[in-house]
Amino acid sequence: MPPQHKLAVVAFGGNALIRTGQEGTQWEQLENARQTAKALIPILKDGYGLVIVHGNGPQVGNILIQVEEGVTKVPPLSLDVCVAMSEGSIGYMLERAIRNEFRQSRGRRPDVVAMITEVVVDQRDPGFRRPTKPIGPFYPRFRADDLMRRHGWTMIEDAGRGWRKVVPSPRPLRVVQSAAIKRAAESGGVVIAGGGGGIPVYRTRGGDLRGVEAVIDKDYTASVIATDLDADLFVILTGVDQVSINFGRPGQKGIRAMDVAQARAHQADGQFPEGSMGPKIRAAIEFVEKTGREVLITSTERLLQAVRGRAGTRIVPSGRGRNARSRKSLTASSRRFA
Repeated sequence: MPPQHKLAVVAFGGNALIRTGQEGTQWEQLENARQTAKALIPILKDGYGLVIVHGNGPQVGNILIQVEEGVTKVPPLSLDVCVAMSEGSIGYMLERAIRNEFRQSRGRRPDVVAMITEVVVDQRDPGFRRPTKPIGPFYPRFRADDLMRRHGWTMIEDAGRGWRKVVPSPRPLRVVQSAAIKRAAESGGVVIAGGGGGIPVYRTRGGDLRGVEAVIDKDYTASVIATDLDADLFVILTGVDQVSINFGRPGQKGIRAMDVAQARAHQADGQFPEGSMGPKIRAAIEFVEKTGREVLITSTERLLQAVRGRAGTRIVPSGRGRNARSRKSLTASSRRFA
């Protein structure tokens, strides 16, 4: 039986591999993957097993641009296949980077595996009635009109930059590969799963899985995976060190800890907008309510300090608030993931 350990699920966006000001070349992404791997390795040394859930926004957008540019030469691909392509390529970059970081360390070298992950959604999800997620290239008006007429796309004008396709973003119900992810995590390996929120699929009346033209928010999928695995810790990495109220406005104030009730109240006040911190807070709330454990929200640079209780924002069960558990209770818990 492998050694027992605690389990952390860490989610971060596709922008971790394509950063502001970069072109998004594979060489840039490989270097960014190396830096990300370097930040994650200390969690393993702190005694945690690790499941990684990554975003894919810039990457799948680039794939869709390639599809559009090559449409007169090769058959186009559906969005679910494009998501799968991004899962494979990003998973490979992260897996290689993590393996190389392990090679340079003197500690144990666990297996690293990237899993192509399908996520079941409900065809009756309200998101399918109101597509809202912009994706892919920008088009001039005449091309957008043609695509909407010929293919039935929903498109919107995007801040004067052109017209873009918008697709549904349904909520994840179930991760198809959940049992396989759990087995790999139980063996002590590092698992990369749920990339880009996973490939959205639904069940036909005959029971088959079928892909659907949609994207899933990776934070929601990470919350489902963390709940399924009964993770000791769920970490959401973002571009800021700490969650704040009045962000970017006079009176901005960082939050070290808030319970679910406080988080809901701040969200109701418009503090955490959609397209920004909103989905992260909602995903955190769902995990805390289902497991009674905590969520950390912080930046990659402050990850280790946050795990050790010296940075970031903790979302905790209602009633704890400012008196939330210390880091000692996070890392010295007697419960282990076997």
